[in-house]
Amino acid sequence: MRPDEMRDLSEVELETRMRELEEELFGLQLRRATSQLENPMRVRAVRRDLARCKTIQRQRVKAG
Repeated sequence: MRPDEMRDLSEVELETRMRELEEELFGLQLRRATSQLENPMRVRAVRRDLARCKTIQRQRVKAG
């Protein structure tokens, strides 16, 4: 998901998206540990999306 698309999400939608990404990341890390991960670059993409969500959330809190 692109950063400008994330900025358009409401606070509840952003929180939901963050939870989904955290769950997906957990599953990917588990599969990586058991050598069942097909696309290792997906871990990187999910981590970056999660970081984007957290950055947008912090910007909103700071902007007040």
